[in-house]
Amino acid sequence: MTARQDLESIFLAALAACHPSRVVPAQLPEPPRGRTFVLALGKAACGMARAVVENWEAPLSGLAVVPHGAAEPLERIECITAGHPVPDEASVAAAGHLLALAEEAGVEDLVLVLLSGGASALACLPGEGLALADKQALTSALLHSGAPIEEINTVRRHLSRIKGGRLARAAQPARIVTLAISDVVGDRPEDIGSGPTVADPTTLADARAILDRYGIAAPRSGWSETVKPDEAAEWNADYRLIAGGRSAIEAAAAEAAGLGWEPQVIDVHATGEARLVAAQHAELAKRIDRRTALISGGELTVTVSSHGRGGPNREYALAVALALGGAPGITGLAADTDGIDGMGDAAGAFIDPTTLARARALKLDPASVLTTNDSGPFFAVLGDAFVTGPTGTNVNDLRVILVDP
Repeated sequence: MTARQDLESIFLAALAACHPSRVVPAQLPEPPRGRTFVLALGKAACGMARAVVENWEAPLSGLAVVPHGAAEPLERIECITAGHPVPDEASVAAAGHLLALAEEAGVEDLVLVLLSGGASALACLPGEGLALADKQALTSALLHSGAPIEEINTVRRHLSRIKGGRLARAAQPARIVTLAISDVVGDRPEDIGSGPTVADPTTLADARAILDRYGIAAPRSGWSETVKPDEAAEWNADYRLIAGGRSAIEAAAAEAAGLGWEPQVIDVHATGEARLVAAQHAELAKRIDRRTALISGGELTVTVSSHGRGGPNREYALAVALALGGAPGITGLAADTDGIDGMGDAAGAFIDPTTLARARALKLDPASVLTTNDSGPFFAVLGDAFVTGPTGTNVNDLRVILVDP
């Protein structure tokens, strides 16, 4: 196998370890005396809902919400689509439908919430008096600001009628079980899908301070405080984290070892500006003197300064290639496990010792491309975009650099 084939094999092994069909069945609760309502929202919603349907012998009904273009037929559960990463009218309708189902549940019923990355945009019900257009503009501004997802979700929770524990509040007095696949650094429940079924430790003041820090104008209406721990303590609720970035990293390391590479995990939960982290990882790769797979996860950010297209992983890959300068024996893959890095049509990109030379032969200027945040078309032209399409799960980024001295 070539180094590029090894990289793809490592990525696919990490993906398989976090797929709903593998992680959901063992975590299912006992059926209730009453009805079971399945509320699935996020990029893995269809896969998680299917895993329930295939392993649930009692009656059930419910709704799964996935990004446009990712719907799949399901038995007993309706699957609909909505906007991501910026919410749309379908996101508002989806959130309203989810809340209505939760409100229908009674004391002997079970509300089984299947939560995964992307849920914040897919189920969006703006706070009272806040127009969807204003919520869309605010979401876009935050996504382009370079703010980490935990800060973005803090703002979202306080401008919502479904996030920050409000979905669970609507389901009272039913039993609530949440199965979550995490796509956020730290795996904090309040950040996964903006925490629709858990208490929120952040406040309105925290949310407003985040907007101030990034110079984003705060909306005048739509604000409300989220559910706090004292209220949530009274609920019959169970929250289970069933997969996340660490699961993917461990599977990637095992696959790399099986392929003859010595795995070295740099950081499970890496954060920061993609190009800066890339430079650090490239310098580390240059110092390696044995056959090694450098592996990292987490979620990097891009402060967008132009109108280019790409995503954090392709920006990282381009920055690594520039920092390596064609150093021999080093190849890499940076990809988002959701299959659509950022707002693009590819999971990420490959780099190798010929990346820069091939680009310049095509009259491309890699440094200029990085400056204009246009890494998407760059890797597409080179034939180095890693295209998977939506993968059916989402546990954040996976970056692997193979060093073969």
